[in-house]
Amino acid sequence: MLEPIAIRRLPVVALAASGLIMTACQGESEKTTPPPPPATEPDAAPAAPPPVLSRADLIQAAEAAASAYAAGGGPDRDSLSGRRFSVRQAFGCQGPAPVAAEDAPGDGLGRWSWGAERKTLRLSLTPGDWTQSALISGGSADWEAVEGFWLNRPWLRVEGCPAGQGDPLASGPVAPSPQTVGLAAVHEQDSSRLGRRNGRAYSFVVRGEGDQPAVAPAGGYRLVLEGRLTAFADGRAFRCRASSPDQRPVCIAAAQIDRVAFEDAAGAVLSEWRPG
Repeated sequence: MLEPIAIRRLPVVALAASGLIMTACQGESEKTTPPPPPATEPDAAPAAPPPVLSRADLIQAAEAAASAYAAGGGPDRDSLSGRRFSVRQAFGCQGPAPVAAEDAPGDGLGRWSWGAERKTLRLSLTPGDWTQSALISGGSADWEAVEGFWLNRPWLRVEGCPAGQGDPLASGPVAPSPQTVGLAAVHEQDSSRLGRRNGRAYSFVVRGEGDQPAVAPAGGYRLVLEGRLTAFADGRAFRCRASSPDQRPVCIAAAQIDRVAFEDAAGAVLSEWRPG
């Protein structure tokens, strides 16, 4: 009677042994398999810098500032301060200008004139002294000097010369419209003096090939102004003023200019200046 009993117990022992082996394997597996790493958020891509402002962008911003000024808008800050700009505009499109006197005040406009015996051309631009201007008054206590540059023909947003023809029935020369959009190059008290013109013109002489005289340009020349906008005391980059509600406001932007250049109509750099 003992043998049948032994035969029945063998499977139970085998099952118990296999259960112990499986439990041991599961425990070993739990010990050796590391948990998955926690999910992490992907690193955010760095924000792209805002695009460089062009002449057209600055003219559009000046138009918005003029409208806000005329409507009595409040001194809310704008998003232009700190933005870089690169302005390229044509000058000398209608031909040479009279030679300015040595002591003539700067007007912030580019021009070209004939040299001696019409053998050379002289390009020049003398910034205006805007330090005591009503537009600058109260701009910033740190501003020691302000030099002005006009964005001429602000109704024309392209960089080249105007293509429109004058009125053929006009009885005489027509005076140009007053300037209404400009850049005020501000110089702080502790800034370098090297970038200040102090009444001196940016000037370059164009000479002809070999012994040949210089040739008058067909498409004028280009003035390039590059730098970064800053802000007046109210946080705005632009400030506007008008003598009457029926006059177009004059709007200027505070700026730090770090490059001035003359180019020909094809874009070749003739001369450039960088402060310091």
